[in-house]
Amino acid sequence: MKNVRGVVGIALGSAFALSACSMGGNASNSAPAPAPPPAAAPASASSAAASGSDGVTTNADVFGPACSKLPTGNAPGSLDSMGPQPVGSAAGTNPLLKKLVAAVTAANLVDPLNSAPGITVFAPADDAFKALGDAKFTELANNPEKLAPILKYHVASKRYDAKGLADEVSIDTLNTEGGPLKIEGSGENITVNGNPILCGNIPTKNATVFVIGKVLTPGTNKS
Repeated sequence: MKNVRGVVGIALGSAFALSACSMGGNASNSAPAPAPPPAAAPASASSAAASGSDGVTTNADVFGPACSKLPTGNAPGSLDSMGPQPVGSAAGTNPLLKKLVAAVTAANLVDPLNSAPGITVFAPADDAFKALGDAKFTELANNPEKLAPILKYHVASKRYDAKGLADEVSIDTLNTEGGPLKIEGSGENITVNGNPILCGNIPTKNATVFVIGKVLTPGTNKS
């Protein structure tokens, strides 16, 4: 009988020990998992990057009625050709911006625009400069000190795509004394100081370009 009790006691002791080990294992497994590394976290961060919140665009993002006037393939002035180039050089090949390029060259702004880290350019199309008249254009081209502030008023100091612009009410330009640009609308209906986009979201190496139909006037939106 003593042997039976001894065996039962040993069996119960073993079962208790196994149960205690099992409980200890579960306690260990229920401990909080270490926090995930920062890189794996927030899906929102990757979504923001994917949405183009940094202002960088691709050929697929381009929109507007005047975009059809751009060359196709790898021809100079095409999206494929302009994309890898800094904005001053890229604009020099764009058939919509011959007058603007002449003005930027006269104001000695090609190199500053090319070396800017990330900007948005609201580029008046040739017809916009024609509306000024040849005499006015020649006057400005011969007076770089007067021309440069006007051109800088067309350059935002931050890079935006159309979606980023739609999130803003106004944006600052390189001509801080000229006041901000007024942004209204969204999508393909965005306006800049009331002017619609003729061809927007054009990608270049260091800038996103929006072709517009009017030369903007500094001081228009000063309060």
